[in-house]
This record gives sequence, structure tokens and C-alpha cells, in this order.
Amino acid sequence: MFTIHCCKAFFVVMGFKIVFFTLLTMLVYMALGFLLVKGKKAESSHAKSVSGLLIYVLGPCMIINAFQKMDYSISNLKSSLLFFVTTLIIQAVFFVMLYFIYKKKLENPIYRILCCGGLFGNVGFFGMPIIASLFPDNPLVSCYSVFYTTSMNILAFTIGVYLITQNRKYMSIKEAIINPTGIAVFFAIVLYLAKIQLPSGIIVIVELLGKMAAPVCMIILGMRLASMDLKKVFFQPFAYGVGLLKLLIFPLFAYVIVLLMPWTDYPFRISILVLSSAPTAAVILSFAELHECEQERTANAILISTIFCVLTMPLLVLLFS
Repeated sequence: MFTIHCCKAFFVVMGFKIVFFTLLTMLVYMALGFLLVKGKKAESSHAKSVSGLLIYVLGPCMIINAFQKMDYSISNLKSSLLFFVTTLIIQAVFFVMLYFIYKKKLENPIYRILCCGGLFGNVGFFGMPIIASLFPDNPLVSCYSVFYTTSMNILAFTIGVYLITQNRKYMSIKEAIINPTGIAVFFAIVLYLAKIQLPSGIIVIVELLGKMAAPVCMIILGMRLASMDLKKVFFQPFAYGVGLLKLLIFPLFAYVIVLLMPWTDYPFRISILVLSSAPTAAVILSFAELHECEQERTANAILISTIFCVLTMPLLVLLFS
């Protein structure tokens, strides 16, 4: 019994270290983007161009690579679909809770951003490397991240857009599905179901480009941070409110829900916890900019949640793994 407890304690501590140092590495990438702009070796406006590379090339390669690494089995397929449905339900339920809590205050755009920023996370570019580092011998968890991203996009482009704009005409299932991520997921699933493995030469390229997604995502955030007034970023209570909701309250809510599902295994539950604790998604900033709704506050909230998740995510893993 003592040996078992020692093994569990060792795994928990190792999990904490893996998550902490992986996140620390991500912050180093962000610092590089920040220093490039501050050192006048790049301009913050360049971030938009680099974002195109991230969204249309690196992100799809990351998704395809995740499915190519997973062994074909009905069990893996069922687990992935269960993960998709579970994350869709968890996010929808939490959204409804937030909606009724802040219903009387939603005329104020700050509370609309609070609800969306406290729910939708960067589970793809940010979450996948973290969960993959925790379970390096289990490719299925990377696919969990893909399905979480898919369920999040469906909700973000429908009820998320509606909440921010307060207008149903901007809700779009089409945009939620027909986008670079959705197309890549469809293509990857077709290859998986058909048991088609891409040629080794192509796989090497796809894998390399996919691994670049997280560093490039963080460099872009760093470039954006360099163009912002740091006093406004770090001394804005609203940003910390979004961070508290996204980094602690929502992941704890998600984990409690999944604990009520005794048929799920350990990687499934920890994947829910870790991915749910990812920082606020950049897509919320896109919505805010497109519909002119608290753009500056939204950008601050994204950056604050990204920085502080280095503390909160390892802590959650330490407490609940």
C-alpha cells in the first residue's frame, strides 16, 4: 500500500513539473515575440500576417498529425466522440449558468465579454501541447484536444457571437464548421476512418509544421502584448475577473461534471481538466474587433489569462490528479 501511494505521489509531482515547465516554455515563446517588437526587429502589425500562417497552415497540420498518430480502433473512435459530446454539454451548461447569472447586466458589453472569455479557451494551440506532454505515449489525448476545439467553435460561432452582438443574424453554423479547423478535422477523420496513412515524407512535413503551431501562437501573443500599454494590461480588474472564471471556476466545474461519469478513464478526466483550464481563446478578440465590443479589455483578458495559467494549470493538476 505504501508503495502504491508513493507511486501515485511521484506521478502527481511529475505531472505538475511537466505542465509547469511546458507552460514556462510557452511563455518564453511569448517573450520572444515581445522582444522582437520592442527591439524593432518586427512590428506588431506583422502579427496579423503570421496569424494567417497559423490558422491556414500550422493549425490544420497539427490536427491532421494528431489523427495520423492514433491507432485505428472502434474504442478510440467511441472515446473521441464521447469527449466531443461531453465537452459540448459542459460548455453549453456553463454558458446557460453564466447567462442567467448576468442576464440583467448583459446590456453592458463588459459582461458579455466576461461570459465568453470565461468559457471559451485556447484548447487547440495551447491545450494540445500540454496534454500531449502529460501523456506522451497516448496519441488519443491529442485528438481529445481537436474534438474539444470543434465543440468550442460550434458554440462560439453561434451562442457566443449572439451574446456579444445581441443579434441572432450573426449566428452561423456554417462558419463554425466550414473554417480551416473544421475542414482539417473533417479531412483528418476521413483519413482515419479509411485507414489511410499519408506517405512518410509528407508525414514528416505535416508533423514539423504542426509542432510549430504552439510556438507561433505564443509569439503572436507576445507581439500583440508589445504594442499595448502594460499598465492597462496588468492593472485592469476586469481582466482578472475573466481569468478567475476561465482558469479556475470553469475547469473545476468541468471536472466535477466528468467525475459524475464513472465510465470515463483517467486520461479522459485529466484531459477535461487541463483543456478546460486553458486561457481565454483568441477567437473572442476576433469577435470583439469585428463587432466593436470592448476590444481593448478583451485583449487584456486574453493576455492576463495566458500569463497566469502558468500558475493555475499546474496547481489544478497537482490537486486533482
